[in-house]
Amino acid sequence: MAAGSSRLGAAMYSKELASKKRDEFEDILEERRQSSDLRYAMKCYTPVIYKGLSACKPSAIKDSVLQSEQVQYVIKQLSKEMGESTDIIQEEAIEILDEMGHNLHIGAIRFFAFSLSKIFKRLFQKVCVNEEGIQKLQQAIQEHPVVLLPSHRSYIDFLMLSYLLYTYDLALPVIAAGMDFLGMKIVGELLRRSGAFFMRRTFGGNRLYWAVFAEYVKTILRNGYAPIEFFLEGTRSRTAKTLTPKFGLLSIVMEPFFKREVFDTYLVPISISYERILEESLYAYELLGVPKPKESTSGLLKARKILSDNFGSIHVYFGQPVSLRTLASGRIDRCPYRLVPRHLPQRLSEDIQEFVTDVAYKMELLQIENMVLSPWILIASVLLQNLPAIDFELLVEKTLWLKGLTQAFGGFLEWPDNLCANKTVTSSLSLHSNIVSLVNGQVVLNDVRLEDGATEELVFKQALSILMCGAYRNQLLNVFVRPSLVAVALQMTQSFRKEEICSCFIFLRDIFSDEFIFFPGIALKDFEEGCFLLTKCDVIQVTPQEILVTERGNSVAVFLAALFRPFMEGYQIISRFLSKETKEAFTEKQFILGIRNFAFQLLQTGSTQCYEVLSSDLQKNALAAFVRLDVVKKMKTTNGFTYTVNKEAFNKIAKMFDSQIPIRKLVTARL
Repeated sequence: MAAGSSRLGAAMYSKELASKKRDEFEDILEERRQSSDLRYAMKCYTPVIYKGLSACKPSAIKDSVLQSEQVQYVIKQLSKEMGESTDIIQEEAIEILDEMGHNLHIGAIRFFAFSLSKIFKRLFQKVCVNEEGIQKLQQAIQEHPVVLLPSHRSYIDFLMLSYLLYTYDLALPVIAAGMDFLGMKIVGELLRRSGAFFMRRTFGGNRLYWAVFAEYVKTILRNGYAPIEFFLEGTRSRTAKTLTPKFGLLSIVMEPFFKREVFDTYLVPISISYERILEESLYAYELLGVPKPKESTSGLLKARKILSDNFGSIHVYFGQPVSLRTLASGRIDRCPYRLVPRHLPQRLSEDIQEFVTDVAYKMELLQIENMVLSPWILIASVLLQNLPAIDFELLVEKTLWLKGLTQAFGGFLEWPDNLCANKTVTSSLSLHSNIVSLVNGQVVLNDVRLEDGATEELVFKQALSILMCGAYRNQLLNVFVRPSLVAVALQMTQSFRKEEICSCFIFLRDIFSDEFIFFPGIALKDFEEGCFLLTKCDVIQVTPQEILVTERGNSVAVFLAALFRPFMEGYQIISRFLSKETKEAFTEKQFILGIRNFAFQLLQTGSTQCYEVLSSDLQKNALAAFVRLDVVKKMKTTNGFTYTVNKEAFNKIAKMFDSQIPIRKLVTARL
């Protein structure tokens, strides 16, 4: 990225490093437990919408899309190229719209309002919402078209958002949903009637589908019929880390602003935090290679048994609406769009593509900033560094220490004021008793023995528990990633020289840029942020040429480096596998199978205790990182992609990981 765009990027992403005051939460289930669910579902629902427009029928939206200049232009172009009549292609466009379109109906909304009230009261102790955020959203919806951008950790996400907007008498969104749901009998149609529109996972170069889909979304947005909702991550995160953003839908909703069809568009980042994720065990199985069950109505009915379980609290934080016009001011020149008729398809310029990318990362970083951390997240982080067991009293002590560090780093921590530390930890252990147990004063991770000569079945069970626990620790890493990478760089360089440490930090940031969210082009700013937080906690002292670890800060630096150990060691094992075990070109599927077998052997013989290397998410991210570093070549073939290893270049990377992994005491200076 050019220096100029880096400066613009830094201006777009200016994170406030001082502790900021966040909105208070209200538990919406408190009222639901005290009044009739039927009365709630049948209440007078008259939401305020954009500029006081009356709601538009779904059929009218479809007609508008079909008759639009953009869709008609593509139909005529395809008719010429394929030698088919426009009527046949128009019929195909109608079929696409019928498959795709939402059919919002108040009856379905009321059904969901009643049903979800019953379900949420059974599943969750609390559903907490920042009402200030709701008020800002209510104002935004009346002023300009609104795009809701929630984080995505569970299927509950989109149901919860619609439920909340109904509760607060706000216009329900139309929601981009995967085609998987359409295959669910009854449920698929209910979702369509409550605002879901269905999109294919890939468009496969189908120009008609792309034109109809894009125009459908833009028609809803331009006319402000309803807020549009989609997940920037594209799919649920199986690891509770924010996934790198997808840009297709975001570029579509931004286009009406670029073409001056709307004055402005508000983007609203929404952070949904779960004390316990419903799909936690399902995700761990998927990461270990067990295929995801197909979405079906029968599967949903079988899942009823979870209604007897307790999933703690949910916190939903509606962020400050972000003006697209403000973001683009002084950066984007919209004049080129005037030179081309609006209905003609246009490729995004490099500047626009870069801008879309920056906005996507900004929105995800805002989501991360307002994610709520529960006490269990701290407990899981401590526990994973003290396997296979830790004394309960020591766990409480270390958790309280980590609580202070998390708050110093600006983490959004919800810690119960009315409970002592012992009761808070005990309550968290009880909520997560499927992962952890308290036995004779010791806290142990279920099924984890860490012994040599384990069977494949035992390795699998241990990996399940560690991956489930790791998903909660990952949520802390969202806050700790920059200071942690500085700590790892200090450990790897074993040097005081600031320049060397910064170079190592930038290398690590690049390696792990698929694992964690970093704003593009501001590596130096991220390094400075990491150093600032460590200096603030008296872990390091920084001079113009040197970074010195204080004696009292050494234990903090070692803890932060150890948080990254699963990633460092996982990438080390994968680099060893690729440099020694691969001989010819291979596909991603062959790579996943090969590294999984290789890692299982290491774990069975006790050669490593890094169970997280079995995660398909870590494996795919490592492969992507090695492709980005140009030590693995990715080539397109007729059946997909194949990969080959550049052995000479790769050995340098492998040696770096091999020589620098051990967690050891950092070089300290008496200050």
